Amino acid sequence: MFDNKKVAFYTLGCKLNFSETSTIGRQLVNIGFTKTEFEKKADLYVINTCSVTENANRECRRIIRKAKKNSPEAFIVVTGCFAQLKPKEISDIEGVDMVLG
Repeated sequence: MFDNKKVAFYTLGCKLNFSETSTIGRQLVNIGFTKTEFEKKADLYVINTCSVTENANRECRRIIRKAKKNSPEAFIVVTGCFAQLKPKEISDIEGVDMVLG
């Protein structure tokens, strides 16, 4: 179903976020996605956020802009702690297609 579709990941934060990103990655590969580096063009970007640092909002916005620059038509999903705590704020960021807490 998703053969030849590329997914890229960016993870901010703790070991748990990195573990969750790894799990999401395996699930997407299992349904046909191919992983690629974040700096490369992808069809889907998954950004796993952190809420611990004061710079979370700014960093999240920077990463979203970078993904859109890499691939303007890509679907962008933001997940993680920051997305859980401030879903409205995240969904208001231009370029975000889906927020998963």
